[in-house]
Amino acid sequence: MDLRTRTSLFCGALALAIAASILLRGRARRAQLLFAAFAADIGLWYLAQWLYHFVRSEVWAVFTALLAVLLPQFALHLFEAVVPARGRTSTLLRVAGVLVVPMLVLVLSPKNMHPLVRGAIFLYVFGLIAAGLWTLWSRGERSPSRETQRRVRFLAIVGALATAFSLADFLWFIGAPLPPVGAVLSIVFLFLLAESLVRKRLVDLYDILGQLLVSTALAFCLAGIFYVFVVLVGGFNTMYLNAVLAAIVILVLFEPLRDRVQAYTNRALFRERVEVERAVQHARRELLHVLEIDTMMQVVTSAIAATRRATGFAVWSREAGSTDLVLGASLGADPPPRIDGATARPLLERLTERGSLVLETMARDAVERREELSARELEAEHRVLAAAELLGPHRESVVVAIRGDDGALVGLLAITDDRVKDAYSSEEVALFESLASQMGVVFENSRQHGRLQEQGRLAALGQMAAGLAHEVKNPLGAIKGAAQLLREPEGTQLEPGAQEFVTIILEEVARLDRVVGSVLDYARPSRGEPGAVDANAVVRRTLQVLAPDRHEGVELRTELDAALPLVRADAEKLRQVLINLVLNAVQATPPGGRVTVSTRAWPGGQSGADRIDVAVSDEGPGIAPEVREHLFVPFFSTKERGTGLGLAISQRMVTDMGGRIEVSSREGAGSTFRVVLPAVSDPTPAPPPGARPRREEPAAEPARGVP
Repeated sequence: MDLRTRTSLFCGALALAIAASILLRGRARRAQLLFAAFAADIGLWYLAQWLYHFVRSEVWAVFTALLAVLLPQFALHLFEAVVPARGRTSTLLRVAGVLVVPMLVLVLSPKNMHPLVRGAIFLYVFGLIAAGLWTLWSRGERSPSRETQRRVRFLAIVGALATAFSLADFLWFIGAPLPPVGAVLSIVFLFLLAESLVRKRLVDLYDILGQLLVSTALAFCLAGIFYVFVVLVGGFNTMYLNAVLAAIVILVLFEPLRDRVQAYTNRALFRERVEVERAVQHARRELLHVLEIDTMMQVVTSAIAATRRATGFAVWSREAGSTDLVLGASLGADPPPRIDGATARPLLERLTERGSLVLETMARDAVERREELSARELEAEHRVLAAAELLGPHRESVVVAIRGDDGALVGLLAITDDRVKDAYSSEEVALFESLASQMGVVFENSRQHGRLQEQGRLAALGQMAAGLAHEVKNPLGAIKGAAQLLREPEGTQLEPGAQEFVTIILEEVARLDRVVGSVLDYARPSRGEPGAVDANAVVRRTLQVLAPDRHEGVELRTELDAALPLVRADAEKLRQVLINLVLNAVQATPPGGRVTVSTRAWPGGQSGADRIDVAVSDEGPGIAPEVREHLFVPFFSTKERGTGLGLAISQRMVTDMGGRIEVSSREGAGSTFRVVLPAVSDPTPAPPPGARPRREEPAAEPARGVP
């Protein structure tokens, strides 16, 4: 059995195995069925060649010719299934259907071995396949989807290469004795064609093809080195020595040769991805030395522009102490300067789970898979897409979450190319995710730098507070004592005007004493006993304390999550924070309005919720953006007699408990202050402040203020 005979048997078996594998990959679609028929035809064609060379019977030559005539029929229908013609039958299919009958007649005629007959079959087979590949390429180029364009280009190139190799291997049929290299390479590309039909990620196909080309090029290079040393340089007597020398040269050159071949192959196959990768890597190196947010925005803007793959991009960062996102940098169409965090919550939560979303693909899948999805899943998809409308011109972009060290979302990166559909592959989205990860590091470093500066200010404030405690409190005590003596009944009777002045002195002394106490509370180190706390119980107890007071006709309500897990907190300090937030909400709400205190668990991993929030919502006028930026700045207040330390102290208490305070507000629509705390799994909660031992908290009932 010669080389061609063995190769034909080997390739025929592999082609049939590939045809069977495509049918075993679940429910086969029309394109997969046509490919299975195409691959089976090739496999039987090679087996017929094997039988012809093995038994030398003309029957198998005729059988080989019959399979060759059927080959373009399967191929053209396969190409039609990959990119179908719209509204009409392909002209090429009609031509092929007309030609197949005379070709079968020629094959079955007594003159089937005539060179002209074989030449006609040869031109028929490869002419139709070449025309089909050209038609496939043209349809792909007219597609508005870049992903479709790339996939069709890949299929057309693979098909052209397979046709060329099969053409070379088919020459034996007309009397040209060539080695059966084309048979092996045809099977390799048949495998790639099968993978292109079942793999959704085009980058996987390119990786397979790239590795194949790299390995092939290396094999030829190394075989050439071995051939030079063993065959050309040395003879049979020195073969062992020359083989050793060839092996040494191969070992020395293998690694640099492999890297160089792989670099050239990547540039040829992944030119667009290489540009994106180069720009992202350069930006990540630059961001390693960046601490300021503004500098980071400039670096990212330059990197995205350098890729030449985006018509627009935007970066939003989470505003300090708020759920809203503020625009930091943009390119192209003007994006919205602010994204309301409450309205965009479905989108932000989905990004927190997945890291990135291709909104264009998501919208298309929601339409195509609406019958497969449950009503709840479909509603969730629509909520996310509705929230994506807040992104303005980036509503169909690639959106990547920028997350801090704790996994919380600190910003968004949106990249758009509106020139084509499906502009970015999965591999390019992964590159954008790596860029967003580095941006998250810059955000975190900037935050830590701000904390260090705040600690310095707190240290100075602590020293000042210690001086105030000595220099201010003692004189205040003396003033207060003297004013109280003037009001004693046994003392000198004061005139009504003087009595009013004494009252003013006592009120202002008390106010100054509260200011000094607030400064000391803010400056002194946090003291508390954090543990497992039932936040619902703390909310109920807080509103019980506040309920007896008159709140100018404002109603207090609760909406508590019955399945709320325990949180890591100090119960007393959490109560102080809630009292401050509720009183602020009551003061902001007009008479007849309502203040709602609610609790909610945030979804976590397999173990359940990983954090909870306690939200205080009012129906007041809202907070202006310029005021919102300074809410937690010490001594900033919009109240005439406020100290500006209430929210600053509350924020520090919550931060010491491992949480944060978020604010969402719209002018004219009220505000919500949300205390986010980490959840714990300890089943033994700490008692809420003021609770008596061995006595359970009363059942949850809405706490209502006295009108």
